[in-house]
Amino acid sequence: FCFHLVLDALYMDEMVKSIRNWMKSPASSGIVTEELQNTCDNLKNTEDVYILIVEGFLLYNYEPLNELWNRRYFLTLPYEECKKRRSTRVYQPADTPGYFDGHVWPMYLRYKNELEENASNVVYLDGTKSQEELLSCVYSDIIQELKKLRE
Repeated sequence: FCFHLVLDALYMDEMVKSIRNWMKSPASSGIVTEELQNTCDNLKNTEDVYILIVEGFLLYNYEPLNELWNRRYFLTLPYEECKKRRSTRVYQPADTPGYFDGHVWPMYLRYKNELEENASNVVYLDGTKSQEELLSCVYSDIIQELKKLRE
């Protein structure tokens, strides 16, 4: 499995273009680094398999990207845990009092509800689990999806 993409999320049109270019030719897209390519070369069986993982806040709200996803992962968090994590971060400018309850949490709920109503191929992940557990879940899911594709 080879994946690596670093794009500035503010340039959504450029992101769509880069992903489409990658889909046409993953090995020559310039997204796979030499180190990852060497790892891929060592894992080759009968055919190359490239997996692109795109991470970002609110990616599923940008319609041109929605036609590109084979699978979507969405981290869920309960209110208290989300508020606690947000309070440990330093933002410039700093959050104003009441910003979390008045904006951040309502937008999270709205976005999550829209996703539940309109999106397919979504795997909801429990954001309270450890990073290792989450990566294991995603890895297992990707393996299952690859098996389905090969059938």
